[in-house]
Amino acid sequence: MAYFDAASAAPLHPVARQALQASLDEGWADPARLYKEGRRARLLLDAAREAAAEAVGCRPDELSFTSTGTRAVHTGVAGALAGRRRAGRHLIVSAVEHSSVLHSAEAHEAEGGTVTQVAVDRAGRVTAASYAEALRPDTALACLQSANHEVGTEQPVAEVAEVCRAAGVPLLVDAAQSLGWGPVDGDWSLLAASAHKWGGPSGVGLLAVRKGVRFSVRGPVDERESGRAAGFENIPAIVAAAASLRAVRAEAAAEAVRLRELTERIRARVPRLVPDVEVVGDPVHRLPGIVTFSCLYVDGETLLHELDREGFSVSSGSSCTSSTLTPSHVLKAMGVLSEGNVRVSLPPGTPKEDVERFLEVLPGAVAGVREKLGAPAPAAQVLQEEVVVDSLGKRCPIPVIELAKVFGDVPVGGTVRVLSDDEAARLDIPAWCEMRGQEYVGEEPADRGTAYLIRRVS
Repeated sequence: MAYFDAASAAPLHPVARQALQASLDEGWADPARLYKEGRRARLLLDAAREAAAEAVGCRPDELSFTSTGTRAVHTGVAGALAGRRRAGRHLIVSAVEHSSVLHSAEAHEAEGGTVTQVAVDRAGRVTAASYAEALRPDTALACLQSANHEVGTEQPVAEVAEVCRAAGVPLLVDAAQSLGWGPVDGDWSLLAASAHKWGGPSGVGLLAVRKGVRFSVRGPVDERESGRAAGFENIPAIVAAAASLRAVRAEAAAEAVRLRELTERIRARVPRLVPDVEVVGDPVHRLPGIVTFSCLYVDGETLLHELDREGFSVSSGSSCTSSTLTPSHVLKAMGVLSEGNVRVSLPPGTPKEDVERFLEVLPGAVAGVREKLGAPAPAAQVLQEEVVVDSLGKRCPIPVIELAKVFGDVPVGGTVRVLSDDEAARLDIPAWCEMRGQEYVGEEPADRGTAYLIRRVS
């Protein structure tokens, strides 16, 4: 098996395993106690905090360990908003933030706050100017990921931090995907991360809050972790997290070059090997190990199962793999094709042979899924130079398949009206038009679902 889903959780680093096993014998006692076992546990905790703070680029007393990266985000957002309540209740986030940030934003709105979502370009990247436009006199906090979890696009954190600093607004950075590759540049105010993203054990998060940032802990507070993470610290896991972060950082420069070459190979070869594919994400400003692409006329869930049977573990942002049948909010915000989406995220140490085998297997897997789907005969009615395709009740990718089947019968200048009640069609039909060089006229309300109008221009 080849594990290609490191963006979800990286395999446990050997250094993490060694540190975890060693600290199980030394770090079990309460670090708040003064007896010998407690002092030994405190020494381990303090050493881990110093190592993690050095990697983050902050002071040890600015860093707290939390139970998860999600908890670090929730605590950071809530604490910063509460600390700056007098300044206002306006929160800024990008449209492609991790769900933990967006859930925090939803909770803030439910409590009477306001939220502005900053749009991204087709590569999934924001601009500092867009954050400057979103800033208001009552803005309490801005959030921006250092790199996207689904497509690997890196964000201009330093430039956005400068804009926020000039306005006196703190910036919280979700650095979960990038921290293993290096520190986050810029004058950020708060930072959150998660150990399982860089090869540490699950159940350890980091929250850094710079000195001078107004911060008020929400909920019950105890004496541990500066009051930001209540409860007994999991010292063995914390020690393993800090040790593995230091280890992956030592390997990062060389491994980044190697993985970038492998993912660049995937980005270049997949469109040549598989017809009707869109590679998404910024081709330059991206993490070394992540590459994402979407395949027309493919059910994402079926494709993932086919690749799993061939020995490859990958993930997807396709609506076909979600219980809600709605496309990934990241792909939707980018305006790219969502159907048949595959995210390949290579863990450090991935051999070149595994990537070559993936490229050999992928074309057959995609072709097999397309053949199994067999595009159902569309219910088409010719009205002068307009074809109406009734795809009501049919899910991704069937509406786009039916559109493609009839499009060749439409004369240049003619139109196709696709009726669909599938949420993914709102994203996939415009993406199909862009890939095919055809005109997407727009959408109109229909008696059932939505009518999508496409004009043939060539």
